Amino acid sequence: MKRKNIWLGLSMSLMLVAAGCGNNNAAVNNGANAGNTPANATSAPADTGSADTKSYTIAISQYVEHPSLDATREGFLAALKDAGIVEGENLKVDLENAQADQANNLSIAQKIAGDKNDLVLAIATPSAQSIVQKVKDTPILFAAVTDPLDAKLVSDLEHPGGNVSGASDTNPESITRLMNFIATQFPDVKKLGLVINEGEPNAVVMADIAKEELDKHGIELVKAAITNTSEVKQAAESLIGRVDALYITLDNSVVSGVDTIIQTANDNKLPFFSADRDTVEKGAFATVGFKYYDHGYQVGEMAVEVLKNGTSPGDMKITMQEKLDLILNLKAAAAQGIEVTDAMKAEVADPDNNIIQ
Repeated sequence: MKRKNIWLGLSMSLMLVAAGCGNNNAAVNNGANAGNTPANATSAPADTGSADTKSYTIAISQYVEHPSLDATREGFLAALKDAGIVEGENLKVDLENAQADQANNLSIAQKIAGDKNDLVLAIATPSAQSIVQKVKDTPILFAAVTDPLDAKLVSDLEHPGGNVSGASDTNPESITRLMNFIATQFPDVKKLGLVINEGEPNAVVMADIAKEELDKHGIELVKAAITNTSEVKQAAESLIGRVDALYITLDNSVVSGVDTIIQTANDNKLPFFSADRDTVEKGAFATVGFKYYDHGYQVGEMAVEVLKNGTSPGDMKITMQEKLDLILNLKAAAAQGIEVTDAMKAEVADPDNNIIQ
């Protein structure tokens, strides 16, 4: 199957899932405020606030530390805490970080497969792929995964089956809206530079859909490939003089080294666009996205269903983020020589939260 067809299937299936999630205890609405229970959640997790005398053990495999993945983990644990499953009280957490190294990633999956856990959380596509490959009997949930079908984590988004479910961190509309924003608000951008690790399937999927959208506007996507985080700075600098702006996807190897891209963009007065809010908060100019804390909280509520109610992950639909907005960083704009117009600001639905001063 061609990749764009896989993506189309993902988009259509996830929209169907989201449309029906209002009556599904495993699915929750995306919230508005990082660090807090999602504000628009229609119901709390199962047995919220009730005493829980049972003890639980959870393993978390996280591919690398960076703000989006860290916020995902924090939101996940917060949902458990709100349901009475509290780390250090009745919850033991085995947190493993692969440091963006695939050999470490596989070793972690093998270790977790040999341990006794009540549930395993895999954060990011490479970790999820390794965990699904090695862990066969323990319930698995994944988060921060772009395309669960392309990553071969599940074969059906509405009925995953087996011991696996989770949430995608990408709504295809977010890429379309961001590329349209670039095309309409930055008419001088004819070439968009992308630092990418093509060894990360999630990054390739997003790059392909971005290219498809950019082609509609006559904008060329120029790639600078890396194989690990240490190469990010050189790759970003290699794009100087060849492109009119910079962009990154939800590429873990790249996001881990994003400070060097921000510096390159600022030094050379190049607009820098990202696929996640956390990178905009650090110094990219714009994205169309959401808060990863809320994404993690959503998966945490799914975990409560598994742990407290005995729900099988295979019976839980894959969910995605529905609450999207344009997010602008005005300090980054000044550093990158961008004049933020009223037309740009008008595209932000929630300026109080999504225009960063």
